[in-house]
Amino acid sequence: MAVLVIEDEPGISDFLRRGLEAAGFTVHIETDGHQGLMAAQRADIDLVVLDLGLPGLSGEQVLVRLRATRPALPVIVLTAKDSITDRVANLEAGADDYVVKPFSFSELLARVRARLRQPDQSSPVLLTAGGIRLDLLTRRARVQAREVALSAREFSLLEVLLRHPGQVLSQTQLLDQVWGYDFDGSSNVVETYVRHLRRKLGADRIETVRGAGYRLVEG
Repeated sequence: MAVLVIEDEPGISDFLRRGLEAAGFTVHIETDGHQGLMAAQRADIDLVVLDLGLPGLSGEQVLVRLRATRPALPVIVLTAKDSITDRVANLEAGADDYVVKPFSFSELLARVRARLRQPDQSSPVLLTAGGIRLDLLTRRARVQAREVALSAREFSLLEVLLRHPGQVLSQTQLLDQVWGYDFDGSSNVVETYVRHLRRKLGADRIETVRGAGYRLVEG
């Protein structure tokens, strides 16, 4: 699989190249936002590691533009910013994960592998409930006969809900399963993404259970 690293610091990009290649990945490096955005449009790119402090076009701008053209491409943001506001802003813009500098390579590698993990062949590849069909292989979602375009994060959140139809899932459970690391439980990022899904799927398909969490309506 191919990983695109968009990073303007030579020491970091070289460090990532050596580590990712040793782990079996094909690695492409770009050092400014404009070239990085162009490279990310290539069909052979499977994941992007994106620095925010880029010349030419900021990482935030790259992320927003990339989500408009390749909404399902996994993007892991690298940044020195560690405030809750910064985390929420980038996750809501479409980042799939968030790694703060300085970081350990083992941590980054684990997150890359998690985002590229293929569905277990013993698990169902088609999830259905409440008139929704989610194909885990083609990454396509349908509501009745209508195909719905989902971002990578929206897809992951809907997948968790579809695996537990009718079951109430707390915000903490959803953060753990969808975001994959210890994100601040006081954040409203789950509420934000539930709102996105309601807008795309229909307002009555995901129920809020006050004080408990969220539930996918089966009927």
